[in-house]
Amino acid sequence: MDLSNSNTAKNLSEAFAGESMANRKYLFFAEVTRQLGMTELSKLFRETANQETEHAFAHFRLMHPELAVENAASLREEQKKAIAARCLELAIEGETYEYTTMYPNFAAEARGDRDRSAVAEFEQQETESREHARIFRKAAHNFGLLTHIEDHHARQYSEALQALAGSAPLAKAASGDPATQKWICRQCSMIYDPVAGDPDSGIAPGTPFEAIPNDWHCPICKAAKNLFVPYEEVAAA
Repeated sequence: MDLSNSNTAKNLSEAFAGESMANRKYLFFAEVTRQLGMTELSKLFRETANQETEHAFAHFRLMHPELAVENAASLREEQKKAIAARCLELAIEGETYEYTTMYPNFAAEARGDRDRSAVAEFEQQETESREHARIFRKAAHNFGLLTHIEDHHARQYSEALQALAGSAPLAKAASGDPATQKWICRQCSMIYDPVAGDPDSGIAPGTPFEAIPNDWHCPICKAAKNLFVPYEEVAAA
């Protein structure tokens, strides 16, 4: 499925969120009715929640076809690692957004509303999201995943050391085709792919990094555009 149409991508994301919310809501109802002794009604809510989960999974597979696994036995080890790494990348991006942007903003608005209970809830969730992101990053290292990002950082550190020694420049310009050259955020490792663009921020697919407005920022950690550097993918051995 071609997701270059930003409306389709947006609708799939909203549908996934809606089905996911329905799943948790019905599980909550199932628990409430179970406590009330209404066994059959509780069972109905739980069965419906499972159906909503399947709907959400179907939407997410369309959003991320790179994660769809039809026959795991046919995959090479490197392919399996790439899929698992992508799962961790998405998890880290989501949790990072929650503790750097979403929950702090929610807490600030709750303070404005003088809702102390909501403030406490949002601050607690911010803390937990930060911890979840840390755990996922640790898992990435423990399982030897996300090595392409680790290699990128390692090259950065190596180049910086060489620059300090006077044997290499600290920064270098992108050397690839602007239409396909990816850029990586030095703050959170989010990768901007010009092929996909950033539709949620108004950047259409096919927009080279150089053509993005200077006031654009990282959609994950809100870092400024000038904190992105050319991303060089390591070719498979």
